[in-house]
Amino acid sequence: MAWWDIRPLFQELSSRRLRNSAMTGAHFSSINFPLIDTNNEEEFRLREDQLGSHTMRSHGYAVAKTHMHDWIILLLLVLIDIILYIIHPFYRFVGKDMMADLKYPLKSNTVPVWAVPVFAILLPIVIFFVVYIRRRDIYDLHHALLGLLFSILVTAVITDAIKNAVGRPRPDFFWRCFPDGKDVYDKWGDVICHGDKNIIKEGHKSFPSGHTSCSFAGLGFLSLYLSGKLKAFDRKGHVAKLCIVFLPLLFASLVGISRVDDYWHHWQDVFAGGLIGLVVATFCYLQFFAPPHHPEGWGPYAYFKMLEELQGMVQAPNAQNGSEAQVENQEACMGLSLTENQNSTLEDELESGRR
Repeated sequence: MAWWDIRPLFQELSSRRLRNSAMTGAHFSSINFPLIDTNNEEEFRLREDQLGSHTMRSHGYAVAKTHMHDWIILLLLVLIDIILYIIHPFYRFVGKDMMADLKYPLKSNTVPVWAVPVFAILLPIVIFFVVYIRRRDIYDLHHALLGLLFSILVTAVITDAIKNAVGRPRPDFFWRCFPDGKDVYDKWGDVICHGDKNIIKEGHKSFPSGHTSCSFAGLGFLSLYLSGKLKAFDRKGHVAKLCIVFLPLLFASLVGISRVDDYWHHWQDVFAGGLIGLVVATFCYLQFFAPPHHPEGWGPYAYFKMLEELQGMVQAPNAQNGSEAQVENQEACMGLSLTENQNSTLEDELESGRR
């Protein structure tokens, strides 16, 4: 082949190299680095936002619908507690020799009945919403509300059921039964009350203390909630966190003490009520949240479960894209090797033409 005939071969070789370089750049820009692509970057940012923000508007209905049966159970507990409040308690035998411990003066409540739901339910709910405004996590808000209401209602049902079954007289029972101070007994020595029926009925509901049990159920739950949010048991020794955690328990204890001071309850009633409230609050809290000393104790179980599911959804497409990219890389490398072979053949032809 003459030297003036090799120009077409040079042109063909140059065009092939340009096509191969363009193909290689296109492949490696989208295969080896898929997250650099604008669409992939926006999709990743969207998923990242979904992992961090779950508001009442975006996920509230879905979360509540998932726990619809729990809310129905709460309504049943309300109905059961109303029935327990209406029915009469057990009227146990009260003899004349027992009146020595039941002649305390009839006083009004230092802590009214209406005040218990205010500080045992409304106060924790306000704190839950403050945390929600800061974190924007509907899972935390929903499960805190659900756990608190379960704690209060389960405690109320247990307390009223025991009250009706035991029928222990209050320390001021004498003045409830005999408002004029004239005691009357039947032939067996049992009291014959002539006071107001509702006041007498309430006088047989001393054990356990309902004020105390509900106070510890609500404020005890709040104490556990705060200890988890503040990470009180992070082993860093910040005593200020414990002071905040103990405040609700102190307030609940003062409510129990007021019941003894008002002669509405014996000390055993208050102790039993506080124990019932704390135990139920602990069980209800651990039903939705990890223990406060746990590394994930600052959030509900459902939140971390949701994060795992969303992270799995994010990782699955990336793994699929990675496998597809690997296959395309292999195909590109095979194409490059074939092109190099063709280029080497053309170079050999050129060399032979020069000769």
